[in-house]
Amino acid sequence: MQDSMVKKMKDQLYVARAYYPSVAKLPALEKLSHELKQNIQEFERILSETSTDKDLPPLIGRKLRKMEAAIAKAKSHPFDCNNIDKKLRQLVDLTEDEANFHMKQSAFLYQLAVQTMPKSLHCLSMRLTVEYFRSAPLDIEQSLAEKYVNPELHHFVIFSNNVLASSVVINSTVMHSKESRNQVFHVLTDTQNYFAMKSWFFRNSFKEVAVQVLNIEDFNLNNHDKATVLHLSLPEEFRVSFRSVDKPSATQFRTEYMSVFSHSHYLLPRIFQSLKKVVVLDDDIVVQRDLSALWSLDMDGKVNAAPQFCTVRLIHLKNYLGANSFDKNSCAWMSGLNVIDLVRWRKQDITATYQRLVQEQLDTEEDNSEAVMLRASLLAFQGLVHALDDTWALSGLGHNYGLEVEAIKTAAVLHYNGNMKPWLELGIPKYKDYWRKFLSRENLFLGDCNVNP
Repeated sequence: MQDSMVKKMKDQLYVARAYYPSVAKLPALEKLSHELKQNIQEFERILSETSTDKDLPPLIGRKLRKMEAAIAKAKSHPFDCNNIDKKLRQLVDLTEDEANFHMKQSAFLYQLAVQTMPKSLHCLSMRLTVEYFRSAPLDIEQSLAEKYVNPELHHFVIFSNNVLASSVVINSTVMHSKESRNQVFHVLTDTQNYFAMKSWFFRNSFKEVAVQVLNIEDFNLNNHDKATVLHLSLPEEFRVSFRSVDKPSATQFRTEYMSVFSHSHYLLPRIFQSLKKVVVLDDDIVVQRDLSALWSLDMDGKVNAAPQFCTVRLIHLKNYLGANSFDKNSCAWMSGLNVIDLVRWRKQDITATYQRLVQEQLDTEEDNSEAVMLRASLLAFQGLVHALDDTWALSGLGHNYGLEVEAIKTAAVLHYNGNMKPWLELGIPKYKDYWRKFLSRENLFLGDCNVNP
């Protein structure tokens, strides 16, 4: 135990605080009252500055003995036990309130750390943006224009506002690819990160692949359909807590993180009008195997080939999905690694279905936008999802500490779904190396911005 002495001091402080009011009331015990007060103030000062034994000041043993002696003197006097008991209960109640406050504060700071871009990554984005306008890199996209729209090539789509994350996805995919010449990556980002992305991928090459950076907000400017309810957004995740169906009486809830398509994904057929098939990758994945087999995958006439997430079945989400509108025994599906048949998407008009489902929720005055997105995304593809084999993707590296090493090594794609992303300090340390080894460390700006995931 690294704080056994600290805990002992806290216990003594509680007892001293409980006796002090009774001692202070008696003029005959003025000396003892002063001694207790002095010891209490000394302990409060020390405990406000340290939480482990190694940080305690020298001669702390002597201070503990002085406090023990003062408490022993107080106990030797005949005080009303009810007063001591009442004071102890007050201290316990105050401590519980303080503990609840710190738990809420900790949860808030945790969420803030998760949702806020680290200072180092913000610095990197700003430096790359400034460098883009300073050096005015040649626009090589004109020479690659034909590749960007060639339906015979292998097209990957990434929605991201994180330069490093999208770079790792591309690098890990290319490093395991047997043939990179026929691969094209389309990175869709926002205005704030557009020029940083352009600068990064201009300066960093990935074998023979072509990388196109698109500002997703530009497509909004050209959108003249006033009836649309689509909002441009990057992929989001949902924290789902539920009781086990097998044990409905259980009091403990299970918590899982699942990711589904955001509003932006439903623009895919419109953005890539000439393409027939794309593979959509989330920016929190790492590829560990050649993905070329996905292009010859028999999808059985389905639109979306996705990892099944049978830990969460649709019955667990009945409060979001509504009654009798889905197969309760169906598994949920996940984004992260998705093969999309754009031809069948257009034929089935998935985008219109999604829009209708979103509008239905808005008409019912549903104020939870996340619930609307989750329901619409899951139901829009009902009956149109082809389940990928379990070896294609392993999820949970962003929240589950208990994943087996063998499962991690054999998975084609590792998905860091959850709050603890590998580029954050909060990331699970033992999973970070799988992500870090595909990070380009040669860029000067990484050192300047102290980027060290």
